[in-house]
Amino acid sequence: MKRIDHIGIAVPSIEEAIPFYRDVLGLEMEGEEVVEGQQVRVAFFAIGGSRIELLEPTSDRSPIAAFLRKRGAGIHHIAYECADLDDRLESLAREGVRLIDRRARRGAHGMRIAFLHPKGSGGVLTELCEGSGPRGDAGSADSPRG
Repeated sequence: MKRIDHIGIAVPSIEEAIPFYRDVLGLEMEGEEVVEGQQVRVAFFAIGGSRIELLEPTSDRSPIAAFLRKRGAGIHHIAYECADLDDRLESLAREGVRLIDRRARRGAHGMRIAFLHPKGSGGVLTELCEGSGPRGDAGSADSPRG
């Protein structure tokens, strides 16, 4: 793993959450987009060499909507940048790590992403990502099950 790419935070409303991250914490907002495949709207804030990713459901069937119903707003996942996602997934599968995604898929910014099951990673939903984010380095991604 190269670094922590981002921390995903589930929120019921990005519009209501933005002022805290932008105005109170003074973080630079990098942008927003909708990831249709996951029925989620995301907003990104730069902090050091990493990001905060806000996740708002766009449908009641969204994995983020399910997460919010079950747990409420808060930290959803931690994402790590890796160099070769396909090799990493094969290696983790051989080691018996429980995977949500056995193959990489596309997330926000066209990033290649995959999730590890929280039961195999100490209760933390873990995302691995590879690709170019908003600043030309590994960026943010969408999120799976809640």
